[in-house]
Amino acid sequence: MNGAEMLLRTAAEAGVGICFANAGTTELPIVIALDSIPEIKAVLGLFEGVCTGAADGYGRMTGRPAMVLLHLGPGFANGIANLHNAKRAGTPLLNVIGEHATWHRAADPPLAMDIEALTGAVSGWQRTNASAGEISIDTADAVAAALAGRISSLIVPHDHQLSECAKAAIVKTRFSFAPVDSREVERAEQVLRSGKKTALMLGKRALRKNGLLAAARIKAATGCDLFAETFPGYVERGAGLPRVARLPYFPEEAIAMLSGYEAVVIAGAHDPVTFFGYEGVDSFIISLEQTKIQVGMGGQDIIDVLEYLAGPSGASGERLAGDDTSAPLKHPGIPAGGLTAEKISLVVAALQPEGAIIVDEGITSSFSYYDLSASAAPHTLLTITGGSIGYGMPCAIGAALACPDRPVINIQADGSALYTVQSLWTQAREGLNVKTLICSNRSYRILEMELARAGITSPGPNIRSLVGLDGPAIDWVKLAAGFGVPGASVRTAEDLARVLGRTLAEPGPFLIEMIL
Repeated sequence: MNGAEMLLRTAAEAGVGICFANAGTTELPIVIALDSIPEIKAVLGLFEGVCTGAADGYGRMTGRPAMVLLHLGPGFANGIANLHNAKRAGTPLLNVIGEHATWHRAADPPLAMDIEALTGAVSGWQRTNASAGEISIDTADAVAAALAGRISSLIVPHDHQLSECAKAAIVKTRFSFAPVDSREVERAEQVLRSGKKTALMLGKRALRKNGLLAAARIKAATGCDLFAETFPGYVERGAGLPRVARLPYFPEEAIAMLSGYEAVVIAGAHDPVTFFGYEGVDSFIISLEQTKIQVGMGGQDIIDVLEYLAGPSGASGERLAGDDTSAPLKHPGIPAGGLTAEKISLVVAALQPEGAIIVDEGITSSFSYYDLSASAAPHTLLTITGGSIGYGMPCAIGAALACPDRPVINIQADGSALYTVQSLWTQAREGLNVKTLICSNRSYRILEMELARAGITSPGPNIRSLVGLDGPAIDWVKLAAGFGVPGASVRTAEDLARVLGRTLAEPGPFLIEMIL
């Protein structure tokens, strides 16, 4: 068994079942070895950002790491934007990056790069393999680190992949969360039961079903209100699940929403800050005058922390009465007339089937979807955690491969779709049940909104040239067809409902251009 086979066998025995790849010469031993490891499915992405975004979607849905096989430093660099989103989402993810043969590095070949410097920007764990005999140890360590919700990056020289590992044994991956910090939980409970008006801010695994049910018991016992981050990586939503308010994107609205609380307990979320620095606006959403407690730090499982916190609170039962806690099933009506951002959200919320996975990168066109879909059939929502655009279409690939029995609806802004449009080809090749809804406003609308915030109400020709996507307009139906995905273009809410309803009843990928 050579180093490449040892790496893949270790990963497979640790539960890694898929490899998203855009490999090169330095990774060919691993490519060859994949044929001898049928437990790992190989999926080609035409751009490294597709591979990393797909691994992000897969990891968010399964809680297990996908493997991404990348070619040297430039390959990793091409995928780093969606690794940034994965890092912010707390996604388990395993990067394997090929490196030049150790004896060839000194020649400074054209593709040589400081890979370790690149991986350090997004990785919670990284290592350069020192010998073929250590490949299994390194792989097991990398998978264990990924299972904690981190990105692991293992750099493997080409000659180590080829070397025989006759005496080396496959190392078992061992992972467990840290014990719950009872003192930390007791401090949070004191705040929650103090009588102060308190918000419980949830993020990462806290927004999975068991975390939400525990949070709902805490709310029932203490009267706190439940909030999610602006862009949660994964959240279970819909009828029968606890209502969780989402922190608004613009800082003035977010600060206003939380300013009425005397205390905030943060569970699995980042300390909320503004997306950008605005003059006269504090960077931190929670003020110094408010009490702030963070729980679940240091490698703890935030679901265990919430269940521990829910126990002493005195609440019991998984289902809670009252519309203020659990959302009732209620489908919105289908709107009429020309498409607007709100009408798109209403149609999706009305038609999305139970169990749907909604991948939201609609940016400005889907701001209203979260509130409008609160009482839709139970579903999972994935959003753009790190704000690095181009995540939606690849993430939908990973989600569809992770959950082939569930339909995936990707609400997708047109500008960010162009970053990773190659995703359509992988969706067609794999026959994935992904419905891509392109919000075609033919501009970087978020930039127009930020320009207005900056006082630019009459932009000049240079500004307009950098925010407009018309002249020529992109023909999304023809573009999709070129990648092997059928599509249709709609201009009214009635036509969107008709086409979306029909395609949801059929398997396979489909693209709908929604002209706004």
